[in-house]
Amino acid sequence: MKKMKNKKKTTTPSPLSNEEPLPVIRIVSEEEEMHVKLELEMEDDTHALLVKWGKEEATDEDYVNIAIREGLSNLEEDLHPKRLSEKI
Repeated sequence: MKKMKNKKKTTTPSPLSNEEPLPVIRIVSEEEEMHVKLELEMEDDTHALLVKWGKEEATDEDYVNIAIREGLSNLEEDLHPKRLSEKI
């Protein structure tokens, strides 16, 4: 049985450490959405089915939003005062 929980993610290297500049991304609009994180418990086959359905329904825009959210999260972690003082 799979238990879905908020787990600590491993961070990827910061894009700030690359030599090449990042491409420009402009925010042209903003829309607030209600977001609730659920801790779920389910059988493995149910989890696999939900993953399959999610992959069938996900759009390119969904993947872009996931990437932006993860990038901002990693940037926030890299710029956190404790981590920043460690890098100096």
